[in-house]
Amino acid sequence: MSQEAAANYYSKDFEWNHLRLEIETNPSFLYHLLPFIDDTNASTSASTADANSDSEAWNKFHTRHSTGKFFKERRYLLKEFPELASCRDYAKVLEVGCGNGSTALPILRAKENIVVYACDCSNEALDRAKENIAAANLISAEHRYHPFLCDISTSGFPEWLACSSCQERFCKSSMVDFCEVSCSEESSCCIGGVDLVTLIFTLSALPLRMMPTAIQECFSVLKPGGMLLFRDYGLYDMTMLRFDPKQRVGYREYRRSDGTRSYFFSLESTRDLFSSAGFTELELEYCCVKSTNRRNGKLMRRVWVHGKFQRPKGS
Repeated sequence: MSQEAAANYYSKDFEWNHLRLEIETNPSFLYHLLPFIDDTNASTSASTADANSDSEAWNKFHTRHSTGKFFKERRYLLKEFPELASCRDYAKVLEVGCGNGSTALPILRAKENIVVYACDCSNEALDRAKENIAAANLISAEHRYHPFLCDISTSGFPEWLACSSCQERFCKSSMVDFCEVSCSEESSCCIGGVDLVTLIFTLSALPLRMMPTAIQECFSVLKPGGMLLFRDYGLYDMTMLRFDPKQRVGYREYRRSDGTRSYFFSLESTRDLFSSAGFTELELEYCCVKSTNRRNGKLMRRVWVHGKFQRPKGS
């Protein structure tokens, strides 16, 4: 993609409310709007089994798409989230759901001393990400990129990200902006939390009932004053409208034929999820983009939710 195309591709091409009116008055899309009656067992054991099934589906997904053709570096990230380039030296970023490294790579390019801790529920994805990062020949990438296996839908983040005592210190300190604290002043028991968290097309892959816990986990390892950067599928995105009724597994939740799932966020549902976890909303909007399918020439209307949230000091 050229620089000019990159500058124009992620702009507002149409009004979301116009799309909403069109969809909600079209009878063929009525089933997307109906309440969903879930008659399955929602016990803890059932939820864990469901999460394990989701993780295995994503592992198989990355195995099938292990070739370079599937890898597309998300170069738009620095335009949408300039904080990734303007953050302090040696800032620590936690990327949740790193996939094949398409998000980590532009972050590592943005600043030569930024450090990225990247997790995923799929070992296959972590292997692909390491290969793609290594192939980019970035300066000191082996010392700045730290992948690890973690499924936040079933377990919390490891203690070495932010131990219990550091998390308690975060909550009690109302005057210190931990994102301005130098590395030498951080605790030796862990890395002392992170300055930025990225959730880029990750949260939608979790069951809706598990999202609050996942967001709370992100909050717990983020330093007071730190930011969470969010981008994911928005309500009435074209991919939502392609699902048939049998693929619904919840309200605005769907399961693909390969077993992976997707949820489509409204601004209201996004706001509720993050505010309930204690975050302060800085930015939240729909990103509406028109593009053309090169194979069939059809117009595609994409909708994503873009958000920036901050952990307040003393929280």
